[in-house]
Amino acid sequence: MKNNRTLTAVVTILLTFSVACKADKKSVKETAQAETTQTVEKPNIVLLFVDDWGWVDLGYRTKLFHTPNIDKLKKNGLEFTRAYIATPTCSPSRASLLTGKEPVRFQMVRHIPGGDEAGFKNGRTDEEFHLWPKDPVQMPSHNWLPLEEITYAERLKEYGYYNMFIGKWHLGHEPYHPIKQGFDEQYGTANAGHPNNYYPPYFKIDNPLEDVPKNKYLTDVLTDKAENFIDTYDKAQPFMLSLWYYNVHGPHEGPKDLVEKYKKKGLEDRFANYAAMVTAMDESVGRVRKALKEKGMAENTVVLLISDQGGFFDQSPLSGGKTGGNTLGEGGARVPFIIDYPGLTKPNTTTDIPVQSLDIYPTLIEIASGEPCTDDWINGESLMPIIKGGILAKRNLYFFRSYEDQYASVISGDWKLVKYHSGKFELFNVREDLSEQHNLIGENLEQESNLKKELAAWEAEAVPTF
Repeated sequence: MKNNRTLTAVVTILLTFSVACKADKKSVKETAQAETTQTVEKPNIVLLFVDDWGWVDLGYRTKLFHTPNIDKLKKNGLEFTRAYIATPTCSPSRASLLTGKEPVRFQMVRHIPGGDEAGFKNGRTDEEFHLWPKDPVQMPSHNWLPLEEITYAERLKEYGYYNMFIGKWHLGHEPYHPIKQGFDEQYGTANAGHPNNYYPPYFKIDNPLEDVPKNKYLTDVLTDKAENFIDTYDKAQPFMLSLWYYNVHGPHEGPKDLVEKYKKKGLEDRFANYAAMVTAMDESVGRVRKALKEKGMAENTVVLLISDQGGFFDQSPLSGGKTGGNTLGEGGARVPFIIDYPGLTKPNTTTDIPVQSLDIYPTLIEIASGEPCTDDWINGESLMPIIKGGILAKRNLYFFRSYEDQYASVISGDWKLVKYHSGKFELFNVREDLSEQHNLIGENLEQESNLKKELAAWEAEAVPTF
């Protein structure tokens, strides 16, 4: 078997540009392409994306959870302690990760519902948008990621990467599946946003995993595929493996043996199942890293681990979470995020520089190309300066979702402004007030007036009219 320490990569570049990262937004998918061969050492990339995994729900932060493999990943790499999701909910979080863009800019401000009441039949619809009954402004939201949006898979393909996708998609049915968005293969991708069960049968309709061993836990099935992909990989090009877990999204059903272990610790049934799901995901992380090591690829593979939004259960000391009307609170928008880039990341380090998941797109481009990403249609910034021990220029991070009264926010350094349709504002210093208990609106602080103006200007520029 060949490994990827020294690669002769077939790299696709745009005919009209000498540097592919300067690609025109339309030409990436439409312009004829040419191939050139160059000898270059490029790392493999593994992106592990967890569903509904809260910032506090890991072993080194909350002793209740048993996550030795993630704890070890943190000791090997760099942890971003203030990582956020621009639109913290399932589908938009995936869209921003893929595109490097704030999802509101292409009108994906909610998850794709998929139910009959939303006009879907068997997880499919011909309607481009849906509405949400409790949304005060009735803003339309996309039912799929538009094909004209450019994904990291499409961009990495230009640099010779082979793109493998495993797991949850939740960005549209078959015409919009991963293999239509730049990925070479997909496995375990259903039209549903979550399984009905984590033991067979996993999905009620269109089950993509019909031929698996009976009573096999879903996360183990996906991890088996990831291990097999790594073990049998023999292409003379680097790979990007995107393993997007269904864990730890409900229904909360953990592996039976792990559930019993947590129950013996005194946890009640539902939370014991959730804790077991977190540990099952942790075991998967360990298996993937072990497979890389056994293949001889570990020292030439970048591993990223991140969640798509805050947790379903209590996220104290953070306020808010996935549900309850305060999803833009730290417990809903802040997520775990670790990068291990062998040879670059300093082991067991942390940064509290605020970043967003949409920063991953330009980071991947820079990893693949060796040059800063200049795609001018994205909103993210490459994290490579931080990975190399530096900093990023100060910037604002913006947030938007359209379900309830609370709908937008902005973070500037330690300061955070939250906005409601009803006219209410909240202002917090999240360094001094991590739990967001002390609303500083009306205290005559310059941050209040500045952030109100900056958020209003961003809304006028970024939020589509409808």
